[in-house]
Amino acid sequence: MEKRLFTSECVTNGHPDKVADAISDAILDACLVQDPDSRVACETMVTTNFCLICGEITTKAQVDYATIARETIRHIGYIYPGDGFDADTVEIQCRIHTQSADIALGTNDAVGGAGDQGMMFGGACTQTPELMPLPAAMARALANRLTQCVHSNDLLRPDGKTQVTVAYDEQGNVVGIDTVVVSIMHSADFDTEELRRYIRKGVIAPVLEAYGFSLDSVEHIHINPTGNFVIGGPNGDTGLTGRKIIVDTYGGYFSHGGGAFSGKDPTKVDRSAAYMARYMAKNLVAAGLAQQVQVQLAYAIGVAEPVSLRVDSCGTGKISDEAMTELLRKTCDMTPGGIIRKLNLRRPIYGATAEFGHFGVADRPWEQTDLAPVLKELAALS
Repeated sequence: MEKRLFTSECVTNGHPDKVADAISDAILDACLVQDPDSRVACETMVTTNFCLICGEITTKAQVDYATIARETIRHIGYIYPGDGFDADTVEIQCRIHTQSADIALGTNDAVGGAGDQGMMFGGACTQTPELMPLPAAMARALANRLTQCVHSNDLLRPDGKTQVTVAYDEQGNVVGIDTVVVSIMHSADFDTEELRRYIRKGVIAPVLEAYGFSLDSVEHIHINPTGNFVIGGPNGDTGLTGRKIIVDTYGGYFSHGGGAFSGKDPTKVDRSAAYMARYMAKNLVAAGLAQQVQVQLAYAIGVAEPVSLRVDSCGTGKISDEAMTELLRKTCDMTPGGIIRKLNLRRPIYGATAEFGHFGVADRPWEQTDLAPVLKELAALS
């Protein structure tokens, strides 16, 4: 039997790019707390003891952006001055102005159009209970476990990466885990071999077990393969909002439209329509209409209805892709306003997505499967 390998990666919330994402989303949440109609497009850059916050924000909220950034950095765990980036000494500069009046014309409540053109994708499959691709789900679970360990072990630091390679057979069925890679920043006082034992037992083993595997079943495990990882975080690499779009979605298993999520209010379809596409794909799979589904939406700036909707079940559908597309047209409002209302997106729920992931997390509103029974019934009647 020929094995086919697929690899996905993830990063912890202390990775420089995710630090930037977290600050942008924390500012978004702070605006939404006071003004649910806030228009936010916030971009952040972090490097050695420096943070720059830029973007377009139109809001009635009174927000101290620098304080929000400092609190977010502290929450992530950058609290050690000797690491070159910490909450107390980092220099913070802000360059914020209001949203373009031209864009606002097409997205106000009277028009309700999309905030930009573009295409968005959502996917789901039966490889995991959360209906996510296994490589992406396991890489995310490892990263989240690392984040938990950082807050309980003073010798660990927040910057980390994970990677999982899954083996499939020719029919696309999972047959095993080929490779697991984990890298985590640490204090110089943490002996490398002791750290590797800690990560192997405390991070990798429980995640493997949660997905039905054991340490012995994995062919290759690499933990901090270069040895020391003492210089890291924004001190080791500049971070920017929106640079981890594949980490934020499906680990490359499904397509990505190109738009980032963090720092954007829900009138930006880069974010809200990607969430809706996931909701639709997951409900089609949860309804038993296919084992794997990818949904594409596309929009024109200032136009409310999507210019296209496409369902691709990769040959796994019990009904045709065209029939599934029609079911979604009948049951889902895909205008920006309709998406915001359905998923209740004008509220401060976005900081958690930057920290622990956007998809496959049970309490995210786009992860609910309330539409599945309706789709199943309509498919039976058609």
